[in-house]
Amino acid sequence: MSRPAMQALAAVVAALALVATADAAALFGGDVPTCPEPWGVQAYPHPEDCGSFFLCTNGTLSLEHCENGLLFDGKGAVHNHCNYNWAVHCGHRKADLTPLSSPGCEYQFGIYPDSDSCSTTYIKCAYGEPHQAHCDAGLAYDDKSHTCVWPDQLIPYCNPEAVVGFKCPAKPPTGAAARFWPFPRFPVPGDCGRLITCVEGHPRLITCGEDKLFDSETLSCLDKDELPHCA
Repeated sequence: MSRPAMQALAAVVAALALVATADAAALFGGDVPTCPEPWGVQAYPHPEDCGSFFLCTNGTLSLEHCENGLLFDGKGAVHNHCNYNWAVHCGHRKADLTPLSSPGCEYQFGIYPDSDSCSTTYIKCAYGEPHQAHCDAGLAYDDKSHTCVWPDQLIPYCNPEAVVGFKCPAKPPTGAAARFWPFPRFPVPGDCGRLITCVEGHPRLITCGEDKLFDSETLSCLDKDELPHCA
């Protein structure tokens, strides 16, 4: 952003801090502050309220408020430019963390564990409605990080063998897998896009990635064109 635009933005933010509590036309005599950029969509933090922000849409300025459970940090895309409250660092800006609870949802927007035991699913709330979501294959939900992680990172809460469906060998394997010891690799029956590797004796399900397939002979991920029988 150019220096004049930054100066204009500072003036807009300072002026609109008042708009949050009073009518814009009354405050400015009809001369409402304009957006620094005439085109596109830009969002700017409220200087005092972590749950509010200023939104410019093709030069039209508005004061917006995050939904319950969300706050603004300029990085969130959960809903209307806002992020989950646990992911936002508000600094000196105040944040109202009062929950508006509904069955299955502490906040109207949030992510929560699906059960008290190790689970490959979790609950994602939107507008107070709980919806079950699934971790990627081979991962389990971690309530501390609000993300899905390797199940061996959640021992003893999780059993990696039960989640992945594979038991790692106690001794170095023979054949191609031995080349990768102490992190041996194994093919996934019927699945050319993934492999199993063992980390400290615990299995992890790995995805080769876009346009890559796992070769059961070399135990490596190759371009799909090199493995026509799997494509």
